[in-house]
Amino acid sequence: MPVPIPSALAGNLQQNKSAWRRAALTLGLGLGLSYGAAAQTVQMTVQPGDPKLQISKHIYGHFAEHLGRCVYDGFWVDEKLNVPKQGRIRMDIVEALRKIKVANLRWPGGCYADAYHWRDGVGPTAQRPRTINTWWGDATEDNSFGTHEFLELCKLLGTEPYLAANVGSGTVQEMATWMEYLNSNADTPLTQQRKQNGHPEPYGVTMWGIGNESWGCGGNMTADYYTDVYKRYATFAHNYPGSPPLKRIVSGANGDDANWTETCMKNIPLNMMWGLTLHQYTLPTGNWNGSKGKATGFSEQEYFNTMRNCLKMEDIVTRHSAIMDKYDPQKKVALLVDEWGVWTDVEPGTNPGFLYQQNSLRDALVAGTTLNIFNNHAERVRGANLAQAVNVLQALVLTDKERMLLTPTYHVFDLYQVHQDAQLLPLQFSSPEYVMGNEKIPALNASASKDKNGVVHISLVNLDTKKSQKLETALGGVTWKSVSGRILTSPKVNDYNTFEKPNTVKLASFSGAKKRGDKLAVEIPPQSVVVLELK
Repeated sequence: MPVPIPSALAGNLQQNKSAWRRAALTLGLGLGLSYGAAAQTVQMTVQPGDPKLQISKHIYGHFAEHLGRCVYDGFWVDEKLNVPKQGRIRMDIVEALRKIKVANLRWPGGCYADAYHWRDGVGPTAQRPRTINTWWGDATEDNSFGTHEFLELCKLLGTEPYLAANVGSGTVQEMATWMEYLNSNADTPLTQQRKQNGHPEPYGVTMWGIGNESWGCGGNMTADYYTDVYKRYATFAHNYPGSPPLKRIVSGANGDDANWTETCMKNIPLNMMWGLTLHQYTLPTGNWNGSKGKATGFSEQEYFNTMRNCLKMEDIVTRHSAIMDKYDPQKKVALLVDEWGVWTDVEPGTNPGFLYQQNSLRDALVAGTTLNIFNNHAERVRGANLAQAVNVLQALVLTDKERMLLTPTYHVFDLYQVHQDAQLLPLQFSSPEYVMGNEKIPALNASASKDKNGVVHISLVNLDTKKSQKLETALGGVTWKSVSGRILTSPKVNDYNTFEKPNTVKLASFSGAKKRGDKLAVEIPPQSVVVLELK
């Protein structure tokens, strides 16, 4: 079955609940080449939108769990490794992520968060205990990377920290003391300890997840039980003078579990939560209990299945948003999709508990499509975290000792950073279909925004592997004289970057868009992501 996508993208949800959502990402090298047969020209309208409705920069957040080689041998390396470092923080990774303006970084998990005790990771490194990471490969943790190291990493990245408190195996007091340690300026034993550990001033950490996947690895709780636990923890999540107010975040639903969201919204007072999370991964096979599918070397049918599963995010976000609207019509509570991305089988010969996988053009198309969905739901989706930043799942960066490469997914975040905190411009159009056998999915998806300088950006994705797509776009209320763009594509949808060939899939300039009268004309090549800039 095709994935339902309402034709009027975010901004028109109330007026057009039953319509299909259609969207498009435009990719093309603009080299005068033919990209294959194109269907009839798609008519798109960019609407003025609500000046107050912005695409939150926090949609462009990332995730660093103590899992595999994300933290250790990723961000945090051996002193002897011959790479640029500040302390043991790997600076070539930091510089790459600074370039794409990572909005927030979630830590220490994930499942690991509900087994993590923050006191193990503070104080002199030599005195920190060694522990076992029972969730991910039974790896030994020396706790050399703890709270101060993480917050130093965030400072270097210029990003906001997002901490996940231990609810599964921790206590209310443990969470409350972590908050006091980080945010209080009073003269207490905890704040004295923070000062002795090298940070005289409070950190003022605002984003706090109260548990993680409490329906699963965070405690296998029922929704009713968790909401009682949450209220207890949230009661002791204290705002300290001089530090900004806490953003208390509820551990939300697994995929399309509507009952979990309904129960949380019904049982938890709105003033006790800033946000509610949602976890939704894209599995090529859709099968959690067997093979999830290959990261490379997949067929077009496997690619099609992956994109079909990716597009389910639209329906899932719409459904959870509608439940939240029932209890919170003013949209005070943010929906945070703080775990999303492609999850495949691990690379052959690697530790199955480390979740190391390659990253292809397919992953980039998933990323572009998913971010378009989030952008168009900006009225409710105000945060998201790709899983994960380095060497785990749909990573932005892969490393091999001194070597480092940027994945196709990284390049999508580079393209899309222009949407951060920009005004959402709703789009209307009807997408052509990408057909595989007896199945059909929308070939195009898109989102658009206007930044504080009045510059308009349109991000377009063409999922079809064979057909280019022609667009003619009317831009109501937009005055513009020129258009430029960048594109991410490759000859094969399963192309990927290796340490030997790190630039197989890379960004290029795009000149396949032009002004035709007062309209924008674009031809989007197959299997591509394009971002256009109109000035």
